[in-house]
Amino acid sequence: MDAHTLDRIISFALAEDIGQGDLTTELLIPSEQISEGYILLKTSATICGMDIVRQIFLKCDSTLRFKSSFKDGDTIPLNTKIIRLQGKTRAILSAERVALNFLSFLSAIATKTKAFVQAVSPYPVVILDTRKTTPGLRFLEKWAVRCAGGANHRSRLDEMVFVKDNHGRALSQKFSWGEMIDHIRRRTKKQIVVEVETLKQFQEVLAAKPDIILLDNMTVGQMRQAVLMNRSQKKSKKVLLEASGGIHLKNVRSIAKTGVDRISIGALTHSRQAIDFSLELLNYQKV
Repeated sequence: MDAHTLDRIISFALAEDIGQGDLTTELLIPSEQISEGYILLKTSATICGMDIVRQIFLKCDSTLRFKSSFKDGDTIPLNTKIIRLQGKTRAILSAERVALNFLSFLSAIATKTKAFVQAVSPYPVVILDTRKTTPGLRFLEKWAVRCAGGANHRSRLDEMVFVKDNHGRALSQKFSWGEMIDHIRRRTKKQIVVEVETLKQFQEVLAAKPDIILLDNMTVGQMRQAVLMNRSQKKSKKVLLEASGGIHLKNVRSIAKTGVDRISIGALTHSRQAIDFSLELLNYQKV
């Protein structure tokens, strides 16, 4: 992960939560008091955010001891103590909520991603995220997808050419698909993706040979036909087929069976279910 971006996100999150100071903790807890504690995973999950949590606590107490035998991407049973801490009590209490929030929502994404990855095994298909992410936190959310065995679609609009339905509607000059692809290729060497909604559109776009064709909200039967049409083409460079839209755990395996190369799922990031963690203090000593 990019260290500068991560530090900026952590600093903003702590400033947002603590404000001018943790009033309750500062009024009740001596400044030099030391405590030990642990973070408990209260349900089975694929965890993500371990290094972020470590950096959050260290930013509040540079002398804090952080111990764990787990790493991002590990799937862990419920009621497991995943992190042990020893440091200034004030720092632990002030950092607690920010640390648990990151751990909870990133582990939620990782857990959902792992479920999709396992659901399509052993088919040779890639599970991808989308840009349906929390503004400002895409960097972290896409990391959670990767650490659980998924892959990242584009993060920014400048990474590839992605022709969607609204681009076609917005065009003042009408192109054939072949003319459009040629027009794009003369101006950039970046990957070209074209979204289609029907098999008729698919056949027309396939002849124009983009790099990837996205099959938007097609039925399993339509996807299967598209795969067969693609395989029947005599061309040196294979067009990758990507399924997207209306994909969930109940149908993703059937989609993988069609032979598509990629499946992109917005729900990996936009419909996560928070993972429950708690921080428990064990004891303290005054210094």
